[in-house]
Amino acid sequence: MKIANNLTKIRNKISAAEKQFGREENSVCLIAVSKTRKINEIIMAINKNQRHFGENYCQEAIEKIKAITQPNVVWHFIGPIQSNKTKQISHYFDWVHTVDRIKIAHRLDEMRPDNMAPLNICIQVNTSGEVTKSGLSINEVEDFINELKHFKRLKVRGLMSLPEIKPSFDDQRKSFSLLKKVLHELGTDNPELDTLSIGTTQDMEAAIAEGATCVRIGTAIFGPREG
Repeated sequence: MKIANNLTKIRNKISAAEKQFGREENSVCLIAVSKTRKINEIIMAINKNQRHFGENYCQEAIEKIKAITQPNVVWHFIGPIQSNKTKQISHYFDWVHTVDRIKIAHRLDEMRPDNMAPLNICIQVNTSGEVTKSGLSINEVEDFINELKHFKRLKVRGLMSLPEIKPSFDDQRKSFSLLKKVLHELGTDNPELDTLSIGTTQDMEAAIAEGATCVRIGTAIFGPREG
């Protein structure tokens, strides 16, 4: 029951932010971050009409994907990508949000089965310049997208970022505004770019204000992790 109530609260917050910042109704997709969560917890969320789930750990995710048979569930890989996991990721996921190396993109493309739809991908961008975080710099994104156009089993959808958490709403918006500007500029030559994967529990409203089409929410839905 707690998960159902939390989902209602988050959806209400998203809806309120859409209205406040002039976004279209239902223009923001809620991705429930289900890493380390039990299968029964995910099913509780599905029973509350949650369809999009984000996972960070490949092996753990595949066990869940195989066990959960409810229709129309969309799986997003949102963690660091190891080369030896690209085959599994390409077989089991609908979206990958953390592509920032051409070697990884090539492997995902090569291993995506022909009978599956192209794999939706977002390019991870490091907007804050933190050396501990993955992602391309802003200046590298356009060339990277042009390289990805050669891959037929990948569909580049947009940009993803996990900027440094800022305490103030205005500072949060500045980080996201930069990414929004880049996506808009790239969209001139790449009209298929329609996704901005930004925003977590701490900065969701600022992300929506700056054009987020996907927000990734974990603890606010499932509660604190055990252990």
